[in-house]
Amino acid sequence: MKKLFSIFTISFLIISCGEKKSKSVEDIIESGNLEAIRTKRTEIVGEQQEITSKIQELDKAIASLDTIKKLPLVTTITAKDTLFNHYLEIQGSVDTKQNLVIVAEASGTINRIFVKEGQRVTQGQLLASIDDGGLSQNLAQLEVQAALAKTTYDRQKKLWDQKIGSEIQFLQAETTYKAQQNSIAQLKKQIAKSQVTAPFTGVIDDVISEQGSIVAPGASLFRIVNLRNMYIKADIPESYIANVTKGKKVEIFFPILGKTIASKIRQAGNYIHPSNRTFTVEVAVPNRDNLIKPNLTAKLKINDYTSKKAILIPQSIISENANGDQYTYITSAKNANNEAEAKRAIVKTGKTQGDLIEILEGLKSGDAIIQEGARSVKDGQKVKILN
Repeated sequence: MKKLFSIFTISFLIISCGEKKSKSVEDIIESGNLEAIRTKRTEIVGEQQEITSKIQELDKAIASLDTIKKLPLVTTITAKDTLFNHYLEIQGSVDTKQNLVIVAEASGTINRIFVKEGQRVTQGQLLASIDDGGLSQNLAQLEVQAALAKTTYDRQKKLWDQKIGSEIQFLQAETTYKAQQNSIAQLKKQIAKSQVTAPFTGVIDDVISEQGSIVAPGASLFRIVNLRNMYIKADIPESYIANVTKGKKVEIFFPILGKTIASKIRQAGNYIHPSNRTFTVEVAVPNRDNLIKPNLTAKLKINDYTSKKAILIPQSIISENANGDQYTYITSAKNANNEAEAKRAIVKTGKTQGDLIEILEGLKSGDAIIQEGARSVKDGQKVKILN
């Protein structure tokens, strides 16, 4: 304590002397003597250096004698290896490959409509019939003529097999019979166009034309939808082409329904769209309750990256120096008073997910990372750990 008192006394005398001498500075300046002014400045600089040295000695003495240290208070988190699944979040819309407007293939009057809106139908089921304009009667006549042609052909063939008659007669009978068969087949195809059937199993969503109306080829008759084979189409930036592939897991969230379902990518496009540098993916959508409709908006979370041993820390405790290096602070082993030394750790970061960021280099499992107070400490500074 005597030594400390002596240091204080010396410092006080030095400061007092400085104040007395400082009174004569004005006189020297007013004298206009350049040499005297320079000499006075040199004296004051020397005194300043001496005072600074004494203050440093005083600070050391205070630090050694003061039992109550004012250390920065910090909290720490422990770095741990954890499973890290990164997700690409993107928006898409629901679609189905079985959403079709059925059109008329023949012209005429709609004789009858056999279904109504909301009715479930099976593939091949008759939906409506259109007046065939007398084609059925023509078919009946052709069938009679075909029967006669067949009888003639059969007899000519029997005679020809017995080497009776001419070859020309046999060939004429065969040609006539085959021509009749082709005419019947062609007419049946035309008549079949007047019978409108379901191209696949689904639900009649809309009956567009009414019974008794006259239609032409291409006129819209029904809309049929199958909600079983639903999918979502989304455009993915080309930078993800190596990670977003067929079979990747996807979480689908429907904001309107408040519903989340799990699925997978069933198809990833092989073509980059030059206009927006994206490729297209299709995600299958299970729809057992038929609540999901075409054009419904959905949010996709695609698992594009997985690390089984990743170190994740809050992004808020990452800082960056003038060289562009990212860093955070870790602590040495704490003593009995929960005191430790802060050490700067240069890190290399990876992908982010929410408020967390992956650390690829610079930290290891078990490191105590400063969380609260990370922005106020310096490299090598003593800190007090609260937790």
